[in-house]
Amino acid sequence: MQEGRDNDPSVLDPEGGTPAPRSEVIEPGRALALTDFSLPSTTAGERFVRLAYRLGVPGSILTSPLGPKSKLRLLATVRAPIPGSRVGGTALRAGHFQVHGARTPIAQVDYSGVARMPAPLERLVHGFSWLADLEACAPRAQVTPVAERILTAWLQANPKPPSRPGKGPAWTVGHTGSRLLHWLIHAPLILSGDKALRSRTLRSMAETARWLDRNVDNAEDGVAQVAGWCAIVAAGLLLPDGKPRRLFGEMGLIKALGDMVSEDGGVLSRSPLAQIEAITLLVRLRACYRATRREPPRAMEAMLSLLVPPLLALVHTDGGLGSWQGSWAIGADELATLIEATGVRARPLRDVRQWGYQRVLAGKSVLQFDAAPPPLPRHARYGCASTLAFELSHAGQRLIVNCGGAASAGGLVPVRLEQGLRATAAHSTLTLDDVNSTAVLINGAMGPGVSEVDIERRTIDHGGASATRLEASHDGYAARYGLTHRRILILRDDGTELRGEDLLLPTGRKAQRGKVGCALRFHLGPDVEVGLFENGAGIALPDGSYWQFRAPNCEISVEDSLWVDGQGRPVATQQLVLQGLVSRGGATFGWLLKKMS
Repeated sequence: MQEGRDNDPSVLDPEGGTPAPRSEVIEPGRALALTDFSLPSTTAGERFVRLAYRLGVPGSILTSPLGPKSKLRLLATVRAPIPGSRVGGTALRAGHFQVHGARTPIAQVDYSGVARMPAPLERLVHGFSWLADLEACAPRAQVTPVAERILTAWLQANPKPPSRPGKGPAWTVGHTGSRLLHWLIHAPLILSGDKALRSRTLRSMAETARWLDRNVDNAEDGVAQVAGWCAIVAAGLLLPDGKPRRLFGEMGLIKALGDMVSEDGGVLSRSPLAQIEAITLLVRLRACYRATRREPPRAMEAMLSLLVPPLLALVHTDGGLGSWQGSWAIGADELATLIEATGVRARPLRDVRQWGYQRVLAGKSVLQFDAAPPPLPRHARYGCASTLAFELSHAGQRLIVNCGGAASAGGLVPVRLEQGLRATAAHSTLTLDDVNSTAVLINGAMGPGVSEVDIERRTIDHGGASATRLEASHDGYAARYGLTHRRILILRDDGTELRGEDLLLPTGRKAQRGKVGCALRFHLGPDVEVGLFENGAGIALPDGSYWQFRAPNCEISVEDSLWVDGQGRPVATQQLVLQGLVSRGGATFGWLLKKMS
């Protein structure tokens, strides 16, 4: 650790003294733009119908004012576009809900929501996504009794919708929208048995759709609102006298999508999980259009094309997802199935400025870098103080990771760990005085901290080899400690060497006195073995390759860590930690990660 040094951002050799390499600025990638993000063309009569329905005129009066009331039924059978989990379905047949490795007996679930459950279990139970799991694990005749048993218990505990959202977890807009959409898509599982249950379920579908008509604007966040609108449109497609509801729902859905997604296609919560949920909702809604032989609005297809490339930017060399903003390392098969269902063929975005992630593909390595403030409180679900953290994978193996998995807390990951998994220390970046760079609040929200991030991306010629250079800084510690954190990363184009420098720069004209504790963390991937030597560490990957980590003039230690795997389960890992006291006048950490064999 070197203090008070006049820092050149290009000086990155941990041994010291490397002259600034020649560099060339890359023009930032152009953000994708919606080609057509307007409402479908409608006649004057359809616009009138949409307005009247929005004002409360029943759909049956608008479609056939003088005719008899239509019989309540489903107009088409939907083919589920995304298969569920066979493991989850098998657990249901054995009498348990299974979520992130934790099992809960079906008989012990309080479907009324009076006794609160962990959030992942609430999403599964009240969102009825378990229907897809049942359908994936066995022939329909074998799983229908299980579906009817759970549905009957749920309907008995929730005989009618409340007056407004928030009356228990069953009646949030997000859970209600998911539930109705799954009821409609997996209707053969719940409508092919007992006639009395069939009639009761159809009435509940109609009541739920009317409840969403009135309450969708009171959703808890943008993704929940999109779920509500998707369910409204699906009900308009599949229930009788639905044209007014469909026209009303399409208008609301397109507006909600526009409010939720940034210009480059990333959701404003910056969460890969929310990105996946938005894509999944649109894919399922498109299946409802296809079942009724209707074309979805062009704006919806354009949005799908916009949402996929940013998600691909966070895919590692093993095909799985990076651990950002509450997400866990969702596996390659699950991710590939979703992307295939979209029908979108696109390359990953490398420079997603609005969503805030940088991606560098170099040889067999992928570097992911968080170069933006955390999401605003109104958008955050499981907001994390991860600014300037990075992940690195090589040849299908994860080398440097973040802990991830805050959204899975309540399965095998204890709920008490959620706050810790959202903290700066749970990410591969720098912390001061064990304080988060942005305050981590309850219910997924974020408080004061990082408000601005400067980012520059260049290609450079360095010692006869080319490389990508990322430089970013944040102000999260400026107000409390008078220091700005700047991180510089240089990844060689062959992917075998990552050089880094972390700088603490005073923000005022007059440096403050005293020192503050500092820690620089590098969380290691699963099954990685590490051993220390003077000023460095040796890192052995499962494939037998060997990497060296060097950080001259720094005290290095190995500590326990935690990584949440593709099923949302905790895995014990280790981390390299550089720590000590730094002057309020500034300090520099230089380090090198290099493949040796």
